[in-house]
Amino acid sequence: MTAAAPADDLAPADALAPDGTAPAAPGAATATATPAPDTTTVPTAVPTTAPAAPPTDDATPGPDPAATTTPVPTSPATTAPAVPSAPVTPPGQSPSATTTTPAVEVPAFTSPPAVTASGLPAGALVVAALVLLAVTVLVVALWRSTRRTGAEPAGPHAATPGDDGGPATLVLPAPERAGSEDPDAPPPAVDVVAADPHPAARQAETVRFLVALGQALVDSSAPIVQVNRTLERVAAVNDLPDTQVVTFPTALLVSVAGEGGVHTAVSGAGARTLRLDQVQDVLDLAAGAVRGDVRPRDGLGALATTLAAPPPSTPLVRLVGYLAIAAGLSMVLGGGWADVLVATVLGGAVAAVVLLTGRVPGAYQGLLVAACAFLVSVPVLLLARTGLPVGLLAPLVAPLVTFLPGAQLTTGVIDLATRQMIAGSARLAAGVMQLVLLALGITAAAGLVGVPATEVGTASAHPLGWAGPWVGVLVYAVGVVLHNDARRTSLPWIAVVLLTAYAGQVVGGLLLGAVVSAFVGALAMTPVAMLAASRTRGPAFLVAFLPGFWVLVPGALGLVGVTSALGQGTEQAVTTIVTTGTTMVAISLGVLAGLALGAGLQRRLAPDAPAIL
Repeated sequence: MTAAAPADDLAPADALAPDGTAPAAPGAATATATPAPDTTTVPTAVPTTAPAAPPTDDATPGPDPAATTTPVPTSPATTAPAVPSAPVTPPGQSPSATTTTPAVEVPAFTSPPAVTASGLPAGALVVAALVLLAVTVLVVALWRSTRRTGAEPAGPHAATPGDDGGPATLVLPAPERAGSEDPDAPPPAVDVVAADPHPAARQAETVRFLVALGQALVDSSAPIVQVNRTLERVAAVNDLPDTQVVTFPTALLVSVAGEGGVHTAVSGAGARTLRLDQVQDVLDLAAGAVRGDVRPRDGLGALATTLAAPPPSTPLVRLVGYLAIAAGLSMVLGGGWADVLVATVLGGAVAAVVLLTGRVPGAYQGLLVAACAFLVSVPVLLLARTGLPVGLLAPLVAPLVTFLPGAQLTTGVIDLATRQMIAGSARLAAGVMQLVLLALGITAAAGLVGVPATEVGTASAHPLGWAGPWVGVLVYAVGVVLHNDARRTSLPWIAVVLLTAYAGQVVGGLLLGAVVSAFVGALAMTPVAMLAASRTRGPAFLVAFLPGFWVLVPGALGLVGVTSALGQGTEQAVTTIVTTGTTMVAISLGVLAGLALGAGLQRRLAPDAPAIL
């Protein structure tokens, strides 16, 4: 027993374990060999099921091998659905056929249609529809009556056949017979085929008449294409078909080639603004000259009499008319009771200044425009600072309506649309300059008072609701007739044209938006103005047409935009100026489309009237 123990102590050194301990017994090896399989399965389990498990040393007992290795065995079928980019393709089918098509998303509108976004009251829409319907019924009735009777209405200077069935004669108005020695003598008859003087003298006389008539047409704010075609037709009637006419807003060039040689005349134009009664007389005279009822010699005398005629109304009547214009336009612009009152008072002040400075040289007109804008803006801005319910747009724009170049800007765009580039550019430049002068006066007043100039576009709610602008249009029509000395018989037609323009603008704003609404308004009012010109006692086309420009208010929009630019409201200024330009283009296109639509109406109702374009 004692001899066996030393034998174990004398075991060879190579039989020892690497760490210096004795090797385990064979029976114990099966008990301690269980970690070995764990070390072989950990590498496959760590990256798949336990990547976040902290490492353990040999002295620390690890987790239960059964719990650790249970989720490790995974098959490809189990892990494939986790990869979204590898869909399973059925046998016999191409991979492209299994590609899932994404759902089509309908893009949302950045802005809703104009009809859904319009806040137009139902009453205003109903009135606009009724006005347009009534005008349509009127046009159809006149068309059918003319077709049924077969008689064409006589114009203001209609020719009557002679007693002997000879050529037509024209009965001249009283001013044209001012040189007659016997006032009781019957009016002279102008024979179209009367004996002509020497060809050279007749040609020179025709050239003088063409120049004088062209000057008067330019002063009447007629588009350049209308001036050129009217003069060319007058020359053709007087046996001068090879006549060339070049017209600018400030100059006129006429060259006539005839039997007596070539005669050329150059003259200035556009230095004055004619009243509506003078515009009526000039256009009537031009219509008679186109038909051949007025000879050049008689036409020269009639033009001199018309242009030198004093105003038919008194200064008080013109002052009252301007008060009505300011009040009516302020209502159209959405002014409240306080706005209408302030605009009316300031409009009277502006009218008084204009009447008192009527003989001021044209070189000082710019100072007058800026001064009036300053004098109007100071009280309006002071009232705004007091907190009173006074808007800024209506009281500022309405009193300055006489200076707004709405007709000039729009006529300039019409000239550009009819390829009169120089004339159109010149008129646009003059209109923009007028706006800058007005904006300069308003901005100076804003700097003095302390109200930002970018706030000129604000307006208060209208106290009369949707009926206010319609009442304002009628008041404005009365003011236009009184202040601009239009014939009283033209008031109903001017009111109809203005109501049609505003109704078209309301309907156009509902369907197409506010910017393009002016196109519909101009399109609607142009044939109505042509219809009025075809009536015996109706106004000439421009007499009924020019007031419609101020109702469409392109000048008012431009005034707000330029004033905002000078007041350093850059974003608002650019937006408003672009809107103004778009509005002017829309109006000009509406006018051209209306002239095209009204051409057939004019041929039916007044075939002898000269075409406008």
